Amino acid sequence: MLRIAALVTALLLSALLSAGCGADWSGPHPVPSAVGALGPGFISSSPHPEATITPSSGSWDDVHPSADYRVVLVTHGADAPTKNLVAAVESWAGEVDADLRTVAVEDPHDLVPGITRALDMKPDLIISAGNDLVDPLALVTASHLSQQFLVVGAELAEPTHNVTSVDWQGASFRGEGLGASSAYDPASFTPERCAAAIRAGVAAVLNGLTGIVVWL
Repeated sequence: MLRIAALVTALLLSALLSAGCGADWSGPHPVPSAVGALGPGFISSSPHPEATITPSSGSWDDVHPSADYRVVLVTHGADAPTKNLVAAVESWAGEVDADLRTVAVEDPHDLVPGITRALDMKPDLIISAGNDLVDPLALVTASHLSQQFLVVGAELAEPTHNVTSVDWQGASFRGEGLGASSAYDPASFTPERCAAAIRAGVAAVLNGLTGIVVWL
């Protein structure tokens, strides 16, 4: 009986871990900080709200979050760009030992509730992957100014100071019923580009450079 009880406990623990619930986020949590410094060329001067900066390639490489950085990835879509973005976030989280949880929204009618579920977790950062999340984020983010958001491969038309975007030629989806721009190119979402976007965006957020567009 003891062996059976131990086996059941182990299976339950494994299920919780695989579901992203291995750590308890309800306890005290230190304010996250940047470890390492931005390299030359990331910014030349303090950007104004909604500005676009074009950092030098690799100027974000030495920056990573402090221990126990809590991140929720909200994702929607099975297209190749979204899959590459999700893979990049997961790889980055493993490299920097961030505490990552994922809200995968299947039903397009569940986009706002999905973002709300991410907010309820009270993470340090919410990252979005998937163009269909842009309009729902525009509805939600302005009402939760204390929560930092990172939009990768797209941007909000009028972001508040808590929304940072990372874009490049071939991305820059803005929503608002306009659809993808004529320059939208799914092939531009390469694994290398997505990996750089995550790192550059997080480096900006950790250094207080928020409410802007980071252009790669």
